[in-house]
Amino acid sequence: MGRAGLGAASRRAGLVVPGGLAVLAVSEVLLRSRDLAGGLAALLLLALASTLPLALVLGSKGPARNATAVAVGAACVLSLVPFGMLTVGGVVAQLVCVYVLGRAGATALGGLFVLPYVVIALAGHEDPTRIVAVLVATLASAAAATGIAHHVRSTALAHSVTEQAFADTLLEHAARGERARIARELHDVVAHHISMIAVQAETARLTTPGLPTEGATRLLAIGDTARTALTEMRRLLGVLREDAHTGVQRRPQPGLRQLMELVDESRDAAGSRTRLIISGPVTTLDPGIEVTAYRIVQEALTNARRHAPGAAVDVELRYGKADLKVRVRDNGPGQPAAHNSGHGLLGMRERAATVGGTLRTGPSPGGGFLVEARLPVNPDEGGPA
Repeated sequence: MGRAGLGAASRRAGLVVPGGLAVLAVSEVLLRSRDLAGGLAALLLLALASTLPLALVLGSKGPARNATAVAVGAACVLSLVPFGMLTVGGVVAQLVCVYVLGRAGATALGGLFVLPYVVIALAGHEDPTRIVAVLVATLASAAAATGIAHHVRSTALAHSVTEQAFADTLLEHAARGERARIARELHDVVAHHISMIAVQAETARLTTPGLPTEGATRLLAIGDTARTALTEMRRLLGVLREDAHTGVQRRPQPGLRQLMELVDESRDAAGSRTRLIISGPVTTLDPGIEVTAYRIVQEALTNARRHAPGAAVDVELRYGKADLKVRVRDNGPGQPAAHNSGHGLLGMRERAATVGGTLRTGPSPGGGFLVEARLPVNPDEGGPA
Protein backbone atom coordinates (compact mmCIF):
# COMPACT_ATOMS: atom_id res chain seq x y z
CA MET A 1 0.00 0.00 0.00
CA GLY A 2 1.44 3.36 -1.05
CA ARG A 3 1.36 6.70 0.72
CA ALA A 4 -1.90 7.64 -1.00
CA GLY A 5 -3.54 4.43 0.23
CA LEU A 6 -2.27 4.96 3.76
CA GLY A 7 -3.52 8.56 3.73
CA ALA A 8 -6.98 7.49 2.54
CA ALA A 9 -7.14 4.77 5.21
CA SER A 10 -6.14 7.29 7.87
CA ARG A 11 -8.82 9.72 6.74
CA ARG A 12 -11.47 7.00 6.81
CA ALA A 13 -10.38 6.00 10.31
CA GLY A 14 -10.59 9.66 11.35
CA LEU A 15 -14.27 9.69 10.34
CA VAL A 16 -15.31 6.19 11.34
CA VAL A 17 -13.93 6.28 14.89
CA PRO A 18 -15.66 9.54 15.95
CA GLY A 19 -18.88 8.39 14.26
CA GLY A 20 -18.78 5.06 16.07
CA LEU A 21 -18.13 6.77 19.42
CA ALA A 22 -21.02 9.19 18.77
CA VAL A 23 -23.41 6.29 18.11
CA LEU A 24 -22.17 4.57 21.26
CA ALA A 25 -22.62 7.71 23.37
CA VAL A 26 -26.12 8.46 22.06
CA SER A 27 -27.17 4.85 22.57
CA GLU A 28 -25.92 4.94 26.15
CA VAL A 29 -27.86 8.14 26.85
CA LEU A 30 -31.05 6.67 25.40
CA LEU A 31 -30.67 3.41 27.35
CA ARG A 32 -30.21 5.30 30.57
CA SER A 33 -32.93 7.89 29.85
CA ARG A 34 -35.35 6.17 32.24
CA ASP A 35 -33.04 6.96 35.14
CA LEU A 36 -32.65 10.60 34.15
CA ALA A 37 -34.78 13.16 35.92
CA GLY A 38 -34.57 15.52 32.95
CA GLY A 39 -32.28 17.10 30.40
CA LEU A 40 -32.39 14.31 27.84
CA ALA A 41 -32.02 16.71 24.93
CA ALA A 42 -29.04 18.44 26.58
CA LEU A 43 -27.36 15.11 27.27
CA LEU A 44 -27.83 14.03 23.68
CA LEU A 45 -26.21 17.24 22.46
CA LEU A 46 -23.36 16.82 24.93
CA ALA A 47 -22.93 13.21 23.81
CA LEU A 48 -22.51 14.38 20.23
CA ALA A 49 -20.30 17.33 21.27
CA SER A 50 -17.97 15.06 23.22
CA THR A 51 -17.42 12.58 20.35
CA LEU A 52 -17.97 13.97 16.85
CA PRO A 53 -15.37 16.80 17.09
CA LEU A 54 -12.75 14.08 17.52
CA ALA A 55 -12.68 13.90 13.69
CA LEU A 56 -11.29 17.44 13.58
CA VAL A 57 -8.77 16.65 16.32
CA LEU A 58 -7.45 13.69 14.33
CA GLY A 59 -7.47 15.52 11.00
CA SER A 60 -6.02 18.93 11.87
CA LYS A 61 -2.96 20.49 13.45
CA GLY A 62 -2.02 23.50 15.49
CA PRO A 63 -4.56 25.87 17.08
CA ALA A 64 -7.58 24.28 15.38
CA ARG A 65 -6.72 20.87 16.81
CA ASN A 66 -6.02 22.28 20.27
CA ALA A 67 -9.26 24.32 20.40
CA THR A 68 -11.34 21.33 19.28
CA ALA A 69 -9.72 19.09 21.89
CA VAL A 70 -10.55 21.64 24.60
CA ALA A 71 -14.18 21.70 23.38
CA VAL A 72 -14.36 17.89 23.66
CA GLY A 73 -13.01 18.06 27.22
CA ALA A 74 -15.46 20.82 28.17
CA ALA A 75 -18.41 18.79 26.84
CA CYS A 76 -17.32 15.79 28.93
CA VAL A 77 -17.00 17.89 32.09
CA LEU A 78 -20.44 19.44 31.51
CA SER A 79 -21.94 15.97 31.10
CA LEU A 80 -20.48 14.84 34.40
CA VAL A 81 -21.00 17.81 36.73
CA PRO A 82 -24.58 19.02 36.14
CA PHE A 83 -26.06 15.71 35.00
CA GLY A 84 -23.84 13.16 36.77
CA MET A 85 -23.42 11.17 33.57
CA LEU A 86 -20.36 10.67 31.36
CA THR A 87 -20.68 8.27 28.45
CA VAL A 88 -18.09 5.64 27.61
CA GLY A 89 -17.83 7.10 24.11
CA GLY A 90 -17.10 10.53 25.56
CA VAL A 91 -14.40 9.12 27.88
CA VAL A 92 -12.68 7.31 24.99
CA ALA A 93 -12.82 10.44 22.81
CA GLN A 94 -11.30 12.52 25.59
CA LEU A 95 -8.49 10.02 26.16
CA VAL A 96 -7.71 10.06 22.45
CA CYS A 97 -7.54 13.88 22.56
CA VAL A 98 -5.15 13.80 25.51
CA TYR A 99 -2.92 11.27 23.74
CA VAL A 100 -2.89 13.28 20.49
CA LEU A 101 -1.94 16.47 22.33
CA GLY A 102 0.86 14.70 24.20
CA ARG A 103 2.17 13.14 21.01
CA ALA A 104 2.11 16.53 19.28
CA GLY A 105 4.19 18.09 22.04
CA ALA A 106 1.36 20.13 23.64
CA THR A 107 2.17 18.64 27.04
CA ALA A 108 0.83 21.52 29.16
CA LEU A 109 -2.53 21.54 27.36
CA GLY A 110 -2.81 17.77 27.67
CA GLY A 111 -2.15 17.98 31.40
CA LEU A 112 -4.98 20.51 31.83
CA PHE A 113 -7.49 17.82 30.90
CA VAL A 114 -6.71 16.03 34.15
CA LEU A 115 -7.19 19.09 36.39
CA PRO A 116 -11.02 19.42 36.23
CA TYR A 117 -11.51 15.80 37.29
CA VAL A 118 -9.12 16.21 40.20
CA VAL A 119 -11.16 19.23 41.32
CA ILE A 120 -14.42 17.28 40.95
CA ALA A 121 -13.02 14.38 42.99
CA LEU A 122 -11.97 16.75 45.80
CA ALA A 123 -15.09 18.94 45.74
CA GLY A 124 -17.27 16.50 47.67
CA HIS A 125 -19.66 15.39 44.94
CA GLU A 126 -21.74 12.24 45.23
CA ASP A 127 -19.88 8.93 45.22
CA PRO A 128 -20.69 7.85 41.63
CA THR A 129 -19.53 11.21 40.25
CA ARG A 130 -16.39 11.16 42.39
CA ILE A 131 -15.53 7.61 41.32
CA VAL A 132 -15.95 8.49 37.66
CA ALA A 133 -13.79 11.62 38.11
CA VAL A 134 -10.99 9.65 39.75
CA LEU A 135 -11.14 6.99 37.04
CA VAL A 136 -11.06 9.54 34.20
CA ALA A 137 -8.23 11.49 35.85
CA THR A 138 -6.16 8.30 36.14
CA LEU A 139 -6.80 7.20 32.55
CA ALA A 140 -6.17 10.70 31.19
CA SER A 141 -2.84 10.87 33.04
CA ALA A 142 -1.82 7.54 31.51
CA ALA A 143 -2.89 8.67 28.03
CA ALA A 144 -0.96 11.94 28.39
CA ALA A 145 2.16 10.11 29.59
CA THR A 146 1.96 7.69 26.66
CA GLY A 147 1.62 10.49 24.14
CA ILE A 148 4.48 12.48 25.68
CA ALA A 149 6.74 9.41 25.70
CA HIS A 150 5.99 8.81 22.01
CA HIS A 151 6.76 12.47 21.24
CA VAL A 152 10.07 12.30 23.10
CA ARG A 153 11.09 9.11 21.28
CA SER A 154 10.18 10.55 17.89
CA THR A 155 12.06 13.78 18.57
CA ALA A 156 15.13 11.92 19.82
CA LEU A 157 15.10 9.65 16.77
CA ALA A 158 14.79 12.62 14.40
CA HIS A 159 17.68 14.39 16.13
CA SER A 160 19.76 11.22 16.03
CA VAL A 161 19.17 10.77 12.31
CA THR A 162 20.01 14.43 11.64
CA GLU A 163 23.18 14.32 13.73
CA GLN A 164 24.29 11.08 12.06
CA ALA A 165 23.71 12.55 8.60
CA PHE A 166 25.66 15.67 9.59
CA ALA A 167 28.51 13.59 11.01
CA ASP A 168 28.62 11.41 7.87
CA THR A 169 28.78 14.52 5.70
CA LEU A 170 31.65 15.97 7.73
CA LEU A 171 33.50 12.65 7.66
CA GLU A 172 33.08 12.31 3.90
CA HIS A 173 34.24 15.88 3.31
CA ALA A 174 37.27 15.41 5.56
CA ALA A 175 38.12 12.09 3.90
CA ARG A 176 37.94 13.66 0.45
CA GLY A 177 40.31 16.42 1.52
CA GLU A 178 42.70 13.90 3.06
CA ARG A 179 42.66 11.73 -0.06
CA ALA A 180 43.35 14.79 -2.21
CA ARG A 181 46.33 15.68 -0.04
CA ILE A 182 47.62 12.10 -0.19
CA ALA A 183 47.25 12.12 -3.98
CA ARG A 184 49.11 15.43 -4.18
CA GLU A 185 51.98 14.18 -2.07
CA LEU A 186 52.22 10.90 -3.99
CA HIS A 187 52.21 12.91 -7.19
CA ASP A 188 55.13 15.00 -6.01
CA VAL A 189 57.06 11.83 -5.17
CA VAL A 190 56.18 9.88 -8.33
CA ALA A 191 56.66 12.95 -10.53
CA HIS A 192 60.29 13.09 -9.45
CA HIS A 193 60.91 9.51 -10.60
CA ILE A 194 59.07 10.01 -13.90
CA SER A 195 61.06 13.17 -14.56
CA MET A 196 64.25 11.23 -13.90
CA ILE A 197 63.16 8.58 -16.40
CA ALA A 198 62.65 11.27 -19.05
CA VAL A 199 65.98 12.94 -18.29
CA GLN A 200 67.94 9.67 -18.24
CA ALA A 201 66.34 8.48 -21.49
CA GLU A 202 67.25 11.76 -23.20
CA THR A 203 70.76 11.70 -21.75
CA ALA A 204 71.32 8.11 -22.88
CA ARG A 205 70.13 8.93 -26.38
CA LEU A 206 72.50 11.89 -26.72
CA THR A 207 75.59 10.54 -24.97
CA THR A 208 75.75 6.85 -25.88
CA PRO A 209 78.36 6.44 -28.63
CA GLY A 210 77.48 4.21 -31.54
CA LEU A 211 73.81 3.96 -30.53
CA PRO A 212 71.75 2.32 -33.30
CA THR A 213 69.00 4.35 -34.86
CA GLU A 214 66.35 1.96 -33.52
CA GLY A 215 67.72 2.31 -29.98
CA ALA A 216 67.71 6.10 -30.22
CA THR A 217 64.13 6.00 -31.45
CA ARG A 218 63.07 3.84 -28.52
CA LEU A 219 64.83 6.08 -26.00
CA LEU A 220 63.11 9.07 -27.54
CA ALA A 221 59.78 7.27 -27.22
CA ILE A 222 60.53 6.47 -23.57
CA GLY A 223 61.21 10.13 -22.86
CA ASP A 224 58.04 11.25 -24.67
CA THR A 225 55.95 8.67 -22.79
CA ALA A 226 57.38 9.77 -19.44
CA ARG A 227 56.63 13.42 -20.19
CA THR A 228 53.10 12.54 -21.30
CA ALA A 229 52.52 10.56 -18.12
CA LEU A 230 53.78 13.48 -16.06
CA THR A 231 51.40 15.86 -17.83
CA GLU A 232 48.43 13.53 -17.30
CA MET A 233 49.29 13.11 -13.62
CA ARG A 234 49.40 16.87 -13.12
CA ARG A 235 46.06 17.24 -14.89
CA LEU A 236 44.43 14.63 -12.63
CA LEU A 237 45.97 16.31 -9.61
CA GLY A 238 44.37 19.58 -10.67
CA VAL A 239 40.97 17.86 -10.77
CA LEU A 240 41.51 16.47 -7.26
CA ARG A 241 42.54 19.86 -5.91
CA GLU A 242 39.52 21.53 -7.47
CA ASP A 243 37.17 18.83 -6.11
CA ALA A 244 38.56 19.17 -2.59
CA HIS A 245 38.80 23.01 -2.76
CA THR A 246 42.41 22.90 -1.63
CA GLY A 247 45.02 25.47 -2.49
CA VAL A 248 48.10 24.69 -4.50
CA GLN A 249 51.20 24.05 -2.42
CA ARG A 250 54.60 24.32 -4.06
CA ARG A 251 56.81 23.72 -1.03
CA PRO A 252 58.75 20.43 -0.85
CA GLN A 253 57.02 17.53 0.83
CA PRO A 254 58.29 16.75 4.33
CA GLY A 255 60.29 13.65 5.19
CA LEU A 256 61.96 12.02 8.16
CA ARG A 257 64.70 14.67 8.19
CA GLN A 258 62.04 17.17 9.31
CA LEU A 259 60.76 14.88 12.07
CA MET A 260 62.86 16.51 14.79
CA GLU A 261 61.38 19.89 13.91
CA LEU A 262 57.90 18.37 14.15
CA VAL A 263 58.67 16.90 17.58
CA ASP A 264 60.04 20.25 18.78
CA GLU A 265 56.90 22.04 17.57
CA SER A 266 54.70 19.50 19.34
CA ARG A 267 56.69 19.87 22.56
CA ASP A 268 56.36 23.66 22.47
CA ALA A 269 52.65 23.56 21.62
CA ALA A 270 51.66 20.97 24.23
CA GLY A 271 54.03 22.15 26.96
CA SER A 272 54.86 18.53 27.79
CA ARG A 273 57.67 16.06 27.21
CA THR A 274 57.92 14.67 23.68
CA ARG A 275 60.83 12.37 22.78
CA LEU A 276 62.11 11.04 19.47
CA ILE A 277 63.71 7.59 19.69
CA ILE A 278 65.52 6.13 16.67
CA SER A 279 66.88 2.58 16.48
CA GLY A 280 68.47 0.58 13.70
CA PRO A 281 70.72 1.75 10.87
CA VAL A 282 69.32 5.02 9.53
CA THR A 283 68.98 4.95 5.76
CA THR A 284 67.40 7.17 3.15
CA LEU A 285 64.05 5.68 2.18
CA ASP A 286 61.75 6.10 -0.76
CA PRO A 287 60.19 9.61 -0.62
CA GLY A 288 56.70 8.12 -0.52
CA ILE A 289 57.58 6.10 2.60
CA GLU A 290 59.10 9.14 4.30
CA VAL A 291 56.10 11.37 3.57
CA THR A 292 53.74 8.68 4.85
CA ALA A 293 55.72 8.17 8.08
CA TYR A 294 55.94 11.93 8.67
CA ARG A 295 52.18 12.43 8.22
CA ILE A 296 51.32 9.51 10.50
CA VAL A 297 53.51 10.94 13.26
CA GLN A 298 52.06 14.40 12.68
CA GLU A 299 48.47 13.17 13.00
CA ALA A 300 49.28 11.00 16.03
CA LEU A 301 50.87 13.96 17.83
CA THR A 302 47.84 16.10 17.02
CA ASN A 303 45.51 13.45 18.45
CA ALA A 304 47.65 13.18 21.58
CA ARG A 305 47.45 16.94 22.17
CA ARG A 306 43.70 16.91 21.59
CA HIS A 307 42.69 13.84 23.63
CA ALA A 308 45.50 13.61 26.19
CA PRO A 309 46.61 17.19 26.89
CA GLY A 310 49.73 17.40 29.02
CA ALA A 311 50.64 13.74 28.52
CA ALA A 312 54.18 12.75 27.65
CA VAL A 313 54.60 11.31 24.15
CA ASP A 314 57.26 8.99 22.75
CA VAL A 315 57.85 8.89 18.98
CA GLU A 316 59.91 5.87 17.94
CA LEU A 317 61.36 4.93 14.54
CA ARG A 318 62.77 1.43 14.06
CA TYR A 319 64.72 0.98 10.83
CA GLY A 320 64.76 -2.61 9.64
CA LYS A 321 65.90 -4.43 6.54
CA ALA A 322 62.35 -5.06 5.32
CA ASP A 323 60.29 -2.34 6.95
CA LEU A 324 60.17 0.86 8.96
CA LYS A 325 58.18 0.70 12.21
CA VAL A 326 56.64 3.89 13.52
CA ARG A 327 55.31 3.97 17.10
CA VAL A 328 53.69 6.96 18.83
CA ARG A 329 52.62 6.35 22.43
CA ASP A 330 51.30 8.75 25.07
CA ASN A 331 50.80 8.12 28.78
CA GLY A 332 47.34 9.70 28.92
CA PRO A 333 44.06 8.03 29.94
CA GLY A 334 44.10 5.88 26.80
CA GLN A 335 40.36 6.07 26.13
CA PRO A 336 39.71 4.42 22.73
CA ALA A 337 36.41 6.26 22.20
CA ALA A 338 38.08 9.65 22.51
CA HIS A 339 41.10 8.79 20.36
CA ASN A 340 39.04 7.03 17.67
CA SER A 341 36.71 9.99 17.10
CA GLY A 342 36.98 12.05 13.94
CA HIS A 343 38.77 11.20 10.69
CA GLY A 344 42.42 11.26 11.85
CA LEU A 345 42.80 7.50 12.15
CA LEU A 346 41.02 6.97 8.84
CA GLY A 347 43.55 9.23 7.13
CA MET A 348 46.48 7.43 8.79
CA ARG A 349 45.17 4.02 7.70
CA GLU A 350 44.70 5.23 4.14
CA ARG A 351 48.21 6.65 4.09
CA ALA A 352 49.69 3.38 5.33
CA ALA A 353 47.65 1.43 2.78
CA THR A 354 48.89 3.56 -0.14
CA VAL A 355 52.43 2.26 0.40
CA GLY A 356 51.40 -1.30 1.27
CA GLY A 357 51.75 -0.84 5.03
CA THR A 358 49.54 -1.52 8.03
CA LEU A 359 48.37 0.56 10.98
CA ARG A 360 47.29 -0.56 14.44
CA THR A 361 45.77 1.68 17.13
CA GLY A 362 44.45 1.12 20.61
CA PRO A 363 45.28 1.29 24.32
CA SER A 364 48.94 0.68 25.07
CA PRO A 365 49.77 -2.32 27.30
CA GLY A 366 51.69 -0.02 29.65
CA GLY A 367 48.96 2.62 29.76
CA GLY A 368 48.06 5.42 27.40
CA PHE A 369 47.27 5.17 23.71
CA LEU A 370 49.40 3.64 20.95
CA VAL A 371 49.61 4.24 17.21
CA GLU A 372 51.83 1.70 15.47
CA ALA A 373 52.52 1.54 11.74
CA ARG A 374 54.60 -0.87 9.66
CA LEU A 375 55.77 0.55 6.35
CA PRO A 376 57.70 -1.69 3.93
CA VAL A 377 61.06 -0.28 2.88
CA ASN A 378 60.27 -1.39 -0.67
CA PRO A 379 56.59 -0.43 -1.32
CA ASP A 380 56.31 -3.09 -4.02
CA GLU A 381 56.81 -5.80 -1.37
CA GLY A 382 54.23 -4.53 1.12
CA GLY A 383 51.00 -5.93 -0.23
CA PRO A 384 47.59 -4.59 0.67
CA ALA A 385 46.82 -3.39 4.15
